[in-house]
Amino acid sequence: MEYRLLGPTGVRVSPLCLGTMNFGGPTGEADSIRMIHQALDAGINFLDSANVYNDGESERVVGKALGDGRRQRVVLATKVHFPMSKDPNDRGNSRRHILQAIEDSLRRLNTEWIDLYQIHRPVFDVPQQETLSALHDLVRDGKVRYVGCSTFPAWMVMEALGISERDGLVRYVSEQPPYNLLDRRIENELIPLAQRYGLGILPWSPLAMGMLAGRYERADGHPADSRAARVGTYAAARISEAGVAAGRKLAELALARGVTGSQLALLWVKDQPAVTAPIIGPRTEAQLQDALSVLDLRLDEQTAAALDQIVPPGSAVADFHNTSGWMKMRVTSTAPLASLDEMYLPR
Repeated sequence: MEYRLLGPTGVRVSPLCLGTMNFGGPTGEADSIRMIHQALDAGINFLDSANVYNDGESERVVGKALGDGRRQRVVLATKVHFPMSKDPNDRGNSRRHILQAIEDSLRRLNTEWIDLYQIHRPVFDVPQQETLSALHDLVRDGKVRYVGCSTFPAWMVMEALGISERDGLVRYVSEQPPYNLLDRRIENELIPLAQRYGLGILPWSPLAMGMLAGRYERADGHPADSRAARVGTYAAARISEAGVAAGRKLAELALARGVTGSQLALLWVKDQPAVTAPIIGPRTEAQLQDALSVLDLRLDEQTAAALDQIVPPGSAVADFHNTSGWMKMRVTSTAPLASLDEMYLPR
């Protein structure tokens, strides 16, 4: 396996990152731990979580899975931003919240440090200098090794890099955006920025929430065990007729090349310019094994060109930025969410 550098750092990570959003629910603890171990045995050394996933249960399960001495060889990432309680200060990107959230994540993950600590979403009423200063202190104190952001607009990433350089603060080494064949909008600004400044790109939802894996026959009437049916309206809003149709065309290409649709979709993201490692989020062992098969595959130019004909570069036929809080372009007629907090309502 060819390991890749994480942005401008000297850290090498596997070309796929194991996302843990399903672990601790709907995937039970025992199955989650077994899947984590299977991924590590296959060569995956990069795990991504978030404090908000399953009310912290995901982090706890990951910590337990790595508690047998495996922690040392894992590049462990987690995130902070979304509400963890009804306390108005137990959310967001303020120094107060970040400094409290890191202690909680360290405890759940059963570790003394986090390799990559990421701001889960941007805010526009807290100066980035405050956020970056708090992150700088975490790195100085040895609780965090590197910092990144997730689903930020390109201008805000650039602003953060400028603030870090101006004030001598720790800088973002990665951005974790939504990116798949159905939503290619980051190619317009974020990807060129990443190439210019050496930022690692860690795409989430590379399978377009299953649309590129043949999970949906139409935009409505979602299968009972699909993510669109299991979670909030923000997820269901991403399923579009154009996206489902594009998934069918991708499946035809995949069949002709002897791979599954999900494998081809993941391979496409893995081998795009500036991408370090797409984040896979398996719910079952079968889904994990399907994804692991992509580790050693390469995307050829002919297949890449054929996929560009399905969804042209820089365009979108489904809206995976609908939880960004800043993307104004609506890919479908679905109205934007009233609040991003709808994603993760505190219990």
